[in-house]
Amino acid sequence: MVRFGCGFTRRDLLRAGSLGAAGLLLGAKLDAQTKRSMRIDIHAHVWTDEYLDLTQSYGNTDTGTQRNKGAGLGQAEMDKRFALMEANGVEMQILSICPQAPHFDNKEHAVNAARKANDLYAEVVTRWPSKFKAFAAVPLPHVDEALKELDRALGQLKMVGATIQTFVGSRSIADPAFAPFYEELNRRGTVLYIHPSGNGVDSPFVSPFHLRWAIGAPMEDTVSIMHLIEAGIPQRWEHPLPEKPSITARRMWFDSVGHGHPPALKAAVDSLGADRIVLGSDYPYEGGELYDRAIAYIHDAGLKPGDVDKILDHNAAAVLGLA
Repeated sequence: MVRFGCGFTRRDLLRAGSLGAAGLLLGAKLDAQTKRSMRIDIHAHVWTDEYLDLTQSYGNTDTGTQRNKGAGLGQAEMDKRFALMEANGVEMQILSICPQAPHFDNKEHAVNAARKANDLYAEVVTRWPSKFKAFAAVPLPHVDEALKELDRALGQLKMVGATIQTFVGSRSIADPAFAPFYEELNRRGTVLYIHPSGNGVDSPFVSPFHLRWAIGAPMEDTVSIMHLIEAGIPQRWEHPLPEKPSITARRMWFDSVGHGHPPALKAAVDSLGADRIVLGSDYPYEGGELYDRAIAYIHDAGLKPGDVDKILDHNAAAVLGLA
C-alpha cells in the first residue's frame, strides 16, 4: 500500500512478501500519531454475482474464486461479517474490488466495469457508513479514462484511495505510461492499494500446480514492489535521489495478512518496522475462526506492546487520515 503526498508520507507499499496475499499503498501526509485509536481492517472484499458475471462476460476466467465465499450483500452474510468484526474490535473495513479489477484491454469494458465496481462500493458505504469505506477501482491500462474515474470516485463518491492489481494485464505497474496516474495520486495526496492479481507471475511452475495464491501471491507482491523500487516511484516525490532498495521498501506499508503465522509477522516488523504494518484480514477468505486468528496472532508474535497497538489500532487510521 502506498500513500502519495509531501513530507513524511503514506506513500509506502502495503504488504511484505513474508506475509500472505497482499496490497501496496502509495502516497499522502502521515501524522506521527493518530488522534485516537481506531481498529481498521484495510484488506476486505465485497462482490455481487452481477459484478462477477459482468467481468466474466468480459473475459475473466477466475470468478469462481470469488463466488459463494461470503462476500455478498445478503443479510446472513452481512450479519456474519459484522459479528466477526464486533467480536474482534474491528470498527471498519476498507473494501477493494481486486482481484476482480477492471483492467481490460477493451476500453469500453474497462470503463464500464470500473464504474460498476465503484457504484457498488459507494452503495455499500452509503448503506453502512460506520462500517465501510472503499478504494476506487480504475480502468487501467487506459490512463485518461483512469484519471476521469479516479476524479469521480475520490470526489463525488468520497472514496479513500484507489486500488490496482500487482499487474495490469500483462503490463508492469511501473510501466512509464502510468506515470500520469501516479502523478495525480500524488497531487491529491491519496492512497494506492495494490493487491495480487492471481496470475502466479505467469510462471509455468506456479499456476499449473494450483499455487496461484499460496505461492504466487507473495511472488507477485515481491516482483511488483521491486518494479516500483527499480523505477524509483515510491521515493520520487519524497526523496528523489538514489537509495538502497531496503530504504525504499520502508517508504511503503504492508498489511498483516500472514495466515496466523507469528514468525512471518515478526520478520516483517523486524525488517520494515512496526510503523509500516497495517491490520488486514483478506475477508472473507480469512473468515470465521481464521478472522479471529488474523487479529489474535498479532498479539502472539512476540512484538512490543506498543508495536501491537500501532498495528492494530493506529497505523491504518493514520495512513488513511481517518482518525
